[in-house]
Amino acid sequence: MSDQPTTSSFEQVSEIETDEPTLIEGLPGHGLVAAIAVDQITDQLELDHYGNITSDDFPPVATFENGLVRDLVRVYAGSDPDVMTLKSDLALPPASFESLSQCVLTKLADRFDRAIFLAGAPAQSEEQLGDVIGVATTEDLRADLTDAGIEIADDPGVVGGITGALVRQCYQADIPAVLLIVRSHPFLPDPSAARAVIENALEPLVDFDVDTTALEEQADEIQQRMQQVAEQYQQVAEEQQPQQQTPATGMFQ
Repeated sequence: MSDQPTTSSFEQVSEIETDEPTLIEGLPGHGLVAAIAVDQITDQLELDHYGNITSDDFPPVATFENGLVRDLVRVYAGSDPDVMTLKSDLALPPASFESLSQCVLTKLADRFDRAIFLAGAPAQSEEQLGDVIGVATTEDLRADLTDAGIEIADDPGVVGGITGALVRQCYQADIPAVLLIVRSHPFLPDPSAARAVIENALEPLVDFDVDTTALEEQADEIQQRMQQVAEQYQQVAEEQQPQQQTPATGMFQ
């Protein structure tokens, strides 16, 4: 095996004129909260396919929709409102975290104004479901969270996974970023938690509204579809297990 580090690359596939858009990350993590929320945002705002991120560290699979193969990790964008989203059809293996986050930093950071990251965390009780806390990379953004009525995470904590890698890259590069952590179902994909983080935390930070009716009306269907995604990734992860070991994760992922 080569000791040379692998890299991720970005390929732009369309021209979309945006004015300092907000990047909203929707890569699969705990409860698939970010993926569910950003799927809803991307579809509702009718964002266009802006580009793809590829890496040798991504799972050796082909994903498809409507009869067409597509890249695993994709970027969407639109100008009314100015939004950019980052999506993946599968949860990504730990080996890809560093190169993907560096790719976002070097190839996309100059195209967006700030980033909003979403993360699910296992709820310890039914009463906690849907609770949201916020973390910021700057004091100004922390003030924005407070002004928006979002509870600040007072206790020390750790965020792992690809979201943690992306937040770290933004912090180290002085890119304004907010992390919204929502308590979600400990074991299942959670459309209700996705709706909660959109309504109670994301909307107060952006200048557009998101209709979350579908997340409520189609919760069972969304949960079943996302569960299939999780099971597909689990199968891929098990097949790759001899080649890689999964490091310990943090408090939130």
